[in-house]
Amino acid sequence: MRPLLPRNAFLGRDAGWCLRANRWGEWAGVRRFFAVVSRLGDGVFWYVLMAALIVADGMDGLAASAHLAGTGVIALTLYKALKRWTRRPRPFAYDVRIRAWIAPLDEFSFPSGHTLHAVAFTLVALAHYPGLAPLLIPFAACVAASRVVLGLHYPSDVLAATAIGTLLAGLSIWIVPGVSLLG
Repeated sequence: MRPLLPRNAFLGRDAGWCLRANRWGEWAGVRRFFAVVSRLGDGVFWYVLMAALIVADGMDGLAASAHLAGTGVIALTLYKALKRWTRRPRPFAYDVRIRAWIAPLDEFSFPSGHTLHAVAFTLVALAHYPGLAPLLIPFAACVAASRVVLGLHYPSDVLAATAIGTLLAGLSIWIVPGVSLLG
């Protein structure tokens, strides 16, 4: 057997980690939990958060919600362009041992749009309301994990989306006057 080239070795490990995480979905409770988290990460959670900020904090909540919405539009445009450009097959399409525990929203895997949005929204929201960290950070982490457990993304899709979401949020926070993650 010939040794794997570095790129192939990386892809093999990525698929291996995906397969191991995907097996957690064999447990009905785990599968249901991550399916619900994934569904909330489709946008429902973030829309409810934006509405709650407006109701709870009036014009400041509206400003924060507008900041989130603007960041979301850019994130959506960016991740769709990246998916069209990279055209990476989803894990379940690449490896028959990996199950898609829920239906994907589109055909391609890279990057994870759910994760990109969760990270960007979390960081932008925390720049406005740092007290939301105990709610938003675990939720964003669960959204990211759900994508791999449900067989819809490789770990590298989620890691790349985390980096992209962080950069996007950082730029967004830098551009908007009076907003800072540092308080």
